[in-house]
Amino acid sequence: MIAGVVISTAGGSMIWPFLLIYASGKLNLPLSTVATLISINAGTGLFASFLAGTLADKIGRKVVMVLSLTMTGIAYFFLMRAETYPQFVLLMIFIGLSNPLYQVGADAMLADMIPSEQRTDAYAINRIANNAAFAIGPAVGGFLASTSYNLAFYGASIGFISYSLLMLFLAHETLDKTHSKDKVHSLKEQAKVSPEAGFGQDGYINVFRDRGYLAFVLLMGMGLIAPTMLWILMPVYAKTNFNVSEAMYGWIPTANALMCVFIQYSVTQITRKYKTLPVTGVGMLIYALGVGSVALMNGFSGFLLSMIIITFGELTIVPTASKYVADVAPAHLRGRYMSIYWFGWGLARTLSPLIGGYLNDAFFPRAIWIGGLLIGLTSTVGLFLLNGMTKRKLLALQP
Repeated sequence: MIAGVVISTAGGSMIWPFLLIYASGKLNLPLSTVATLISINAGTGLFASFLAGTLADKIGRKVVMVLSLTMTGIAYFFLMRAETYPQFVLLMIFIGLSNPLYQVGADAMLADMIPSEQRTDAYAINRIANNAAFAIGPAVGGFLASTSYNLAFYGASIGFISYSLLMLFLAHETLDKTHSKDKVHSLKEQAKVSPEAGFGQDGYINVFRDRGYLAFVLLMGMGLIAPTMLWILMPVYAKTNFNVSEAMYGWIPTANALMCVFIQYSVTQITRKYKTLPVTGVGMLIYALGVGSVALMNGFSGFLLSMIIITFGELTIVPTASKYVADVAPAHLRGRYMSIYWFGWGLARTLSPLIGGYLNDAFFPRAIWIGGLLIGLTSTVGLFLLNGMTKRKLLALQP
């Protein structure tokens, strides 16, 4: 997994930070229209995330990961040949269908392999590998894009296909199908006795009954709109309003990746000492402040500083949130819990381009970052309130 993450992320990050710049140049449409490509991609992922959870729990983690990586590699190859808006839409739908398959499968596979007390460290190590590759991709991709975008697309396609072959021939399936079948049989027997056993809809009804978990997912999804707007729209914002080229901007996501490589584990050693919900609240607050700070910046160094701020939010919140999901999910529903978690991420990716594009076109460019700040702060308050409610519920259950 770690080797494949490095290969595919290095390839994919050569083009993804610059995709809206590329599409804007090809289509010559308003930002609000071009940004809908990301929303279409993410909206498709919302549907696919449910399918991914079921497939990961039924046929295995490895199969869905290989399928996802292959589909993504093919899509990047054809993106360089897209010329019209409908062609871009079709390929973004294709990528949107494939991405959740990998995300859910990989998170479930890691949770299968690693015991609870080591999961925070494991997710952190996975992120370090991901960001080590991401430190290379945008810097190289920005240089290649300044010369020829086709080179960056080839790099992305080769990276994903290579990881799919690595997973296909060298990885082992981690889903315990014997345990899953026994658990399913047990639940079916319960369902015969009582309709309230909740076996329906392939187990998703059991996830939807976990109201505390659903509140966590919705608050996360809301808060992630802010940093997602930064990742998607700041490259276009910086080039359009401040003439920051792709070659120069590529160093900004590279700085994020380098921080994740060299600081992530140290931050994790601190955050793992505390309860997960308060830590996610603190991380979301840092996210909000970092996004809001973009409104004060007017050049490369300022945008770099904003990225540094949100990176500390990322270092705080992402491994902790993944551990929270892995811990609260029953083993036989782990894929489905992960899929609902990634639904929150997909919701953020769906809404953020629409919200940011609207604020840019209807008001003024800096309104993007003011809106992101307010959304992030709302999520922060919600996460701390959820933590308080959870503590009171646990106290009430004590004898």
